[in-house]
Amino acid sequence: MAAGVGQRWGSDLDSVVVYAQGALCRRVARGIVPADGRVRVTGLPRSLDPGSLRAGVVGSAGVRVTEARVEVEAEPLGADAPDALRREVERLAEEHAAARARRDRQSGLIEEVRALRPVPPPRRRDDPHRRTPVDAWLDLADFVDERLTRLHARLVELEEALGLVGHELAVASDRLARASTDAPPAHVGTTVCAVLTLAGAGASDTEVELELEYGVPGAVWVPAYRLTHRQGDGTGRLVLRASVAQRTGEDWTGVRIALATADLRRRTDLPKLRSVRIGRRQPDPAPSGWREPPAGLADLFAGYATAGPRPVPAPPATAAALPVQVPPPPAPAPAPAPQAYGGPPPPPSALPRSGGAPEFVGGGAQAFAQPARARSAARPSGPRPVAAGAMAPAAPGMAAPRPAPPVGPPQPSGAELDYAALVLRGPEEPAGRRGRLFPNPPVDPVAAEHRRRAETVAALPLPGHAVRPRESAGSFDHRFDAAARADVPSDGTWHTVTVTDIPVGLRTEYLCVPSVEQTVYATLVLSNATGQALLAGPVEVIVDDEFLLTAALPTLAPGGVRRVGLGAAEGIRVTRRTNLHESTAGLRNNITVLDHRVHVEVANRLAGAVTVEVRERVPVTSEADVRIEERADWTPPEDGAPEHHAPGTRVWRVELPAGGTTALEGGYEIRIPAGKALVDGNRRS
Repeated sequence: MAAGVGQRWGSDLDSVVVYAQGALCRRVARGIVPADGRVRVTGLPRSLDPGSLRAGVVGSAGVRVTEARVEVEAEPLGADAPDALRREVERLAEEHAAARARRDRQSGLIEEVRALRPVPPPRRRDDPHRRTPVDAWLDLADFVDERLTRLHARLVELEEALGLVGHELAVASDRLARASTDAPPAHVGTTVCAVLTLAGAGASDTEVELELEYGVPGAVWVPAYRLTHRQGDGTGRLVLRASVAQRTGEDWTGVRIALATADLRRRTDLPKLRSVRIGRRQPDPAPSGWREPPAGLADLFAGYATAGPRPVPAPPATAAALPVQVPPPPAPAPAPAPQAYGGPPPPPSALPRSGGAPEFVGGGAQAFAQPARARSAARPSGPRPVAAGAMAPAAPGMAAPRPAPPVGPPQPSGAELDYAALVLRGPEEPAGRRGRLFPNPPVDPVAAEHRRRAETVAALPLPGHAVRPRESAGSFDHRFDAAARADVPSDGTWHTVTVTDIPVGLRTEYLCVPSVEQTVYATLVLSNATGQALLAGPVEVIVDDEFLLTAALPTLAPGGVRRVGLGAAEGIRVTRRTNLHESTAGLRNNITVLDHRVHVEVANRLAGAVTVEVRERVPVTSEADVRIEERADWTPPEDGAPEHHAPGTRVWRVELPAGGTTALEGGYEIRIPAGKALVDGNRRS
């Protein structure tokens, strides 16, 4: 925790871009620049990635941000902290424990009463047998029965009270689990702020507007649609809506929301392709700024090691003096064995770009997109020691193999080239780490826990027919900007946000395949004339102001055409009959002719004219001595059809008026040699 320096400016969340996983938030802060130029902007969430912070000045050419870093502050919360729901859960938990204790105590009392039995006095050997009075036995039994009746009645009341309190506790616990994570979870609240340094000509006493951008995990979205259509109309109104869930630790209230299908953690730097020429000298690689540690670095701390252990501080005066045992100095670690490196070091990815002054200062979206494993797999700035378990044990009587000497210049990792995250280790470190640069490990377990809880949003069950945007977008990325501001609380549940209206072309067609099922299905043919793709997701279809059904909309590329099924059309009937006639032909009757006749009748019982597409299938062959001749007015499907057709598909398209009926005749002949037969027999429909 850093000391409070600089003026404190409040900030407002202005816009959020939700990616496939994670979000990029933009905050705006305004104020007058102090004399020292140090500003502390508050209001940042606890789960933000510190490497993704970017800051810039909006609209002022003379003032710029020269430094930006993230700091965490802790302060005790007052008695009026917004934890009423948490206090309610604690109160109900105490009541539930008390009710369970009363129930258990009543159950124990019932067991005690139930264990009452008459015990006769001990009899000596010479004493005669005594007669037990029956009235005493009956009185004891009546007492036990009466007592157990009252105790069981009281136990039933306690069980009902325990069940009621348990139900209230479960409801309150569920509300607490689903509540917004914007409230602090403990009595000590931690706040995240951005410490900025402003500089420039005339920066002091100048009112400026700052823009802060940072990335947070724990936000997902899936598309959803609402389609409104009127029969007979060639257009429709498709409303793009999004189901958004976030658990970032801050409520999005009145923000501009944009939805993107890109992966926020994916690296965006372009690879550099170097030409390889045979027989010519290759140019030297660009220097990366990485250098090996100087020779004799261990001797720099020889005096520190010989001085002995650091003296132990005296205990406080109020505590009793206890003997303190000073641990012996740690034994010097063995010299690290060199490890072979191969190839020249790659160009640094963390160096600032040359050119004009950057508009933003900080890690940027690329720093947020850097995978976490690149930092965890950090290596020291020098030859790495070989792990003790990396080699197999040598056979008895044989010496262990010596490691190979280093070959070529060292090849540092991406974490070693991230100079902003490297920290010089002091003399308290082990001998292999003293005086070397290592990436700074994460030391904030609270922030790690916040990020872990935020990542649980990715495991939410999807709504019906919903598809992840990365799966439906394919190899292209799209962005959709909401037309109005919206509110999305940080509770980890799905919330619907209306994005925009998309004009689409619509026409209603009826489709049937009578050879498979003698049922006519209604379909909507959608055409996307916009420049953005429509991602796959659920669509609510409303026809003539009446809700029809919820269907699955496939991904519709710009200019694409797809069908959406609306279910069976009961007002249109179809009937199919077939006839097969087998004969011979040829000079010596050496050809078998299989004549297939197809008769289809379609009747329209609807109040308006309809277009019905009837599909049949003609067999196809790859053998030269088998011929198929068609005798019908059907046609092959068009190349620009909304879906893929199987080979041999044929289509009838008929226009039927209200109450109209039509008959379709078709057929084909299969000519095969007389010595052959079709698979599964010639007598097939």
